Amino acid sequence: MGISTALKKAFGGRQEVDMTEGSIFRHLLEFAFPLLIGNIFQQLYNMVDSWVVGNYVSNEAYAAVGTVGPIINTLIGFFMGLSSGAGVVISQYFGAKRADKVHDTVHTAMMMTLILAILFTGVGIVTVPFMLNLIDMPEEVIPEATTYLVIYFAGVIGLMFYNIGSGILRAVGDSTRPFLFLVVSAVLNTCLDLLFVLKFHMGVAGVAYATIFAQAVSAALVIITLMRSKASIRFRIRDMRIDWEMLGKIVKVGFPAALQMAITAFSNVFVQSYINYFETDFMSGWTAYNKMDQLIWLPMQSLALAATTFVGQNLGMGKVERAKKGVRKAFFMALVCTAGLIVGVVIFAPTLVSFFNKKPEVVEYGTMLLRYLSPFYILCCLNQIYAGALRGAGQSRAPMLIMIGSFVVFRQCYLYIMSHYIANEMLPIAMSYPAGWLVCSAAMLLYYHNSKWEKACVVEREQPAEE
Repeated sequence: MGISTALKKAFGGRQEVDMTEGSIFRHLLEFAFPLLIGNIFQQLYNMVDSWVVGNYVSNEAYAAVGTVGPIINTLIGFFMGLSSGAGVVISQYFGAKRADKVHDTVHTAMMMTLILAILFTGVGIVTVPFMLNLIDMPEEVIPEATTYLVIYFAGVIGLMFYNIGSGILRAVGDSTRPFLFLVVSAVLNTCLDLLFVLKFHMGVAGVAYATIFAQAVSAALVIITLMRSKASIRFRIRDMRIDWEMLGKIVKVGFPAALQMAITAFSNVFVQSYINYFETDFMSGWTAYNKMDQLIWLPMQSLALAATTFVGQNLGMGKVERAKKGVRKAFFMALVCTAGLIVGVVIFAPTLVSFFNKKPEVVEYGTMLLRYLSPFYILCCLNQIYAGALRGAGQSRAPMLIMIGSFVVFRQCYLYIMSHYIANEMLPIAMSYPAGWLVCSAAMLLYYHNSKWEKACVVEREQPAEE
């Protein structure tokens, strides 16, 4: 089936999945697999950005594009956390068979996104100089980083609407259509990268324009899909409004996740300042490591989202034991997938780094980081899956506190002590990440097994009135 045929099929019909019945493993796999492949495509086109810049622009441009992630993620992380609240509320109402409430939540979420997109565009552009100064960006890298960030934030509305729209689809069990739209976006981004940089010699600006244009297309596709849906998630522009009850539920679940993601991302700005203390080659090696880091995270993150939707739907229907069984299966699936990836990354580390930047010093630093840090990703399977399960239940405050305590407070204390009193060297500084993962996983496991998280369902399970 060609892409055009797949897209025609995607725009019509019902593709919701009721996860409250049937094989748990099959539901998790069928939900997570398209999500995983779609995210791989997303990471691949991000890698194409880095590959094009690293090979056809300059080392400074490569370092700029690779090290501005914490700045972008501070704003985008806040929105994605908040939008996850909409997904949880929709999944619980969908499981409870409350079509009217699903409709109200969808349109509240879309209006919220429009308002925040306007706000984030302005805030993002205005704060670029401040954020670059905060991470001690080297002078030779600042012009390229500024160009990339200003263009990126100017077009951030596309990314935001794609994320909220795909989150709505996933909340009702449909992860296939978001995957198809990411494939289209990835192919388009790759073609535009090559066109703008190799043909028109636009440098880092060309990479940024390619990214925001591809994101705008994916947003348009997901919005059209929602508008043509025949299900309870159907989107009508005239129905866009803030339902304060639904907004309250979204904020109750989503704000703690939003705060956690934004604060964690902002703390990574300070982590990046520790990295930027070292030479540009180490920054580039760190950039290459980060590209592989994002790939290693994908299976566990995809399964964590599957666990969120699965738990939300089943708790909405009152099936607590089935929800818990799904969490256990999601964890072991993530463990197996991540372990396999780690083995491959450790073996082929030099080849993977040289794909992005062939400079020997960069390859050496990137290989060191991959081989020392990769084995610790096993820990992340635990904190990601259990955090996803807790959010699916509507219990997002505890994951927020645990992750902020581990990824922000503990990690910043570690970095300060290490850099000032023990060893301000590259590898000990980089090990702040595994140290935070360990603390987070231990705390998350203790909370999951010693709390009544399954009672945090935020929706009422009464059936809608018969027509």
